[in-house]
Amino acid sequence: MKIIIVGTAYPFRGGLAAYNERIAREYQNQGHDVEIYTFTLQYPSFLFPGKTQYSSEPVPADLNILRKVNSVNPFNWLAVGREIADKKPDLVLIKFWLPFMAPCLGTIARVIRQNRKTKVISILDNIIPHEKRFADKLFASYFTGSVDGFVAMSKSVLADVELFDKNKPKVFCPHPLYDNFGEKLEREEALRITGLNDQKRYMLFFGFIRDYKGLDLLLKAYADSRFRTMNVKLVVAGEFYNNSEQYFELEKQLGLVGEVIWKTDFIPDSEVRNYFSAADIIVQPYKSATQSGVTQIAYHFEKPMLVTNVGGLAEIVPNGKVGYIVEPNEKVIADALVDFFDHERFDSFHENLLMEKKKYQWERMTEAIGSLLK
Repeated sequence: MKIIIVGTAYPFRGGLAAYNERIAREYQNQGHDVEIYTFTLQYPSFLFPGKTQYSSEPVPADLNILRKVNSVNPFNWLAVGREIADKKPDLVLIKFWLPFMAPCLGTIARVIRQNRKTKVISILDNIIPHEKRFADKLFASYFTGSVDGFVAMSKSVLADVELFDKNKPKVFCPHPLYDNFGEKLEREEALRITGLNDQKRYMLFFGFIRDYKGLDLLLKAYADSRFRTMNVKLVVAGEFYNNSEQYFELEKQLGLVGEVIWKTDFIPDSEVRNYFSAADIIVQPYKSATQSGVTQIAYHFEKPMLVTNVGGLAEIVPNGKVGYIVEPNEKVIADALVDFFDHERFDSFHENLLMEKKKYQWERMTEAIGSLLK
């Protein structure tokens, strides 16, 4: 097939770019002709909460990435839609994650479909965002009306789509493995690279720091006095997308200064494996969620997880087999983490991880998309 992906890719950074580039490679490996149309302007700078939108990694030489899309220029949306429509691809994939993008991506999709050949499928991160804003539902409705079908990566998002469209084909397929960050390192090597003490054990909070991700809950859990006797450190690796001072103030209030290791610059793709290889357990104490790419990085690096029972997180982390599912409450989070280190659960969880990760191959995602096309 001729396939065009519309969305975030290099030179932009982050999980969206990693996803689009990885699924492009999967289709290329299957023998398809793939292009990615990415942004000239993704977010206006005043709307972007991080330090930079751009990657510091080398250009991915194996991908055909065209910078064409301006997220705030309606004339551009029409032009890009016509350009793609004229190429008559068999399939256009659009990863949707934020209602802000609905006017842009929805208009492009509408124009493409006027060629009466191309099918437009959306892979949905969210349809209702974690951090709600005015007109979210109006924008989401505009987008859902613009495509031919949906792949939801959690059952909660699949249910949310029903609020906007009950007729178009839709399918659930879990987020595939993020296996594009290289092979895992030996623990000693990862500790050396990251500068972490090889006499300590580590739990890792990874990714952009936003209020809904519950870092405050984890800090309160880590303040449990049992951890002070366990030689266990908390590593927070990711860039602040909310006010950082609230977390540093909480750290002081809880008496944790010197106990938490803060690595709060954006972690480039080439360094992700260093932190996951060094960690004993990955902690996702989210207050709300749909699915999470962090879970699929943990599966790739075969690391046990603690996730909270929100959104779709519990769907792919069998409780007691590869980690823990707990309520978003600091006491139960602390109890589970103490159990992990106290009873040396790593080896038993690791054996199960080796089996469980086989469910999340990228081929399953392309098969799900293929089932919609049929």
